[in-house]
This record gives sequence, structure tokens and C-alpha cells, in this order.
Amino acid sequence: MTSRFDCQDPQDREAGMEAAEAAISAKQCIVLPTDTVYGIGADAFSPQAVATLLAAKGRGRTMPPPVLIPRPETLDGLAVDVPESARAAAQRFWPGALTLILHAQPSLTWDLGETKGTVALRMPDDGAALELLRRTGPLAVSSANRTGHPAATHADAAEDMLGESVAVYLSDGDRGTDALPSTIIDFTAEPPAVVRQGAISLAALREVIPDLLGEGEDAAETVAESDGEAGDSGAEIAESTGKTSGDERS
Repeated sequence: MTSRFDCQDPQDREAGMEAAEAAISAKQCIVLPTDTVYGIGADAFSPQAVATLLAAKGRGRTMPPPVLIPRPETLDGLAVDVPESARAAAQRFWPGALTLILHAQPSLTWDLGETKGTVALRMPDDGAALELLRRTGPLAVSSANRTGHPAATHADAAEDMLGESVAVYLSDGDRGTDALPSTIIDFTAEPPAVVRQGAISLAALREVIPDLLGEGEDAAETVAESDGEAGDSGAEIAESTGKTSGDERS
């Protein structure tokens, strides 16, 4: 049976947190608010729970979900060979709408899908999400929608799409029709590269990571721009429209 709780009501919020924590322990899925869009979450360390999440979205193992964490220190427990540029980005933009793709800690017994030895990590800037993450630990979280449909910006939209495949819905208001997903940077590449432009602009990111490649750029293009051979500088490249699609991750 599906339950729904209003996180804007203190008593209902506490009841919702307890219900969501119990659902995660039972390897069920929940819907939670984040600072970008609503997400569908499950225990990152339970292959059964992650499989249930992917099935709820109508998504295969080739599109593994990212992992939301409650504090920056959790990063080193889940990833290895973390470059200083990634640490600098996390220090500047966490909590916030930045997802870091890193080499996964090989000792962990989890199965997020076909990750090729990587994990995508983010610390959200949302009070309800962080409160839940402190109770549950890291959660596999993807945008709350069926694949091919817009990401939910309200619990109503998430429930319309996901229905009883989710045990607990945590509602915390509307994120707005202009809500952008997180920006994703692949730090397993050299130099690091944006693989999805989202809420944090390329210009802001390059203040911290000067050699960062924009989405679709390659190193040769960046060198040409810096030499004045390709018009506007990389920092002035127009940002993505950031429209969320069913395949985008929160």
C-alpha cells in the first residue's frame, strides 16, 4: 500500500521520515524531494531495491542511478582515486546541483547496474532529502518519472507516473516548471568533462576547474578556443536549456 506525507507539516514530516526509513529497510522505493526535481530512491546497497527502482521507471541496467549522500565525507567511502579537482568542486558546490562521476570503491558489495566501475555521487541542497539520507545512508536516486516522460517537479506528478510501485511519497511543494537537473561531470576522464549541463553553469564550474570540458567539447576544441581560433572562449559558451527528459538523472 502506498502512503503519502506532507513534509511541510512538522508532525506529518516526522511520520513520513519514519515510514520512508522503514520502506528503504524493506527494499522498497520511495519518492523524495530534492533541490532539483523529485527523485525515486532505494537502498543503494540492495541489488533487489535498485532493480525495483529501475523497473518502476521502465529503465534498464545500462542507465544506472546516481547515489545521493548526506555529507561530503561519505565520498571517500564510496569512491577511490578522487582527483583534487573533484574535491574542489564538491567543496564549492556541495550541497547543491552537482553530480560527480568517480571510480567506485571496489570493495563495496553493491550493484547499481552497468556502471563500468564508476559511481555518480551528489549531496543535495534540500533539508528533507538530507534529513532522510542521515537516517538511511546513501540512496540510489533517479528522477521521479517513467522513462520518456518529464521529471516530476511535484509529488502529484510523481505519483501519477509511478503509482503503487512506490511505497512512500514525501511531498514538499512544487519545484517549479523551470527546475533544472544537476550538472554532471565525469572525473574519470582526463581532462574532466561535463556530460550533462544542468543547474550549475559551465562558467561557474571553470572558476574551480579551469581545464573542464563543456558538454560535447573535446580537448582539441578547447585548445583552439584558448588560442583565439574559434570565436568565443569556452567560458562564454551558451548554457544548455536544461530541459529535463525521462532519461535525465536528478
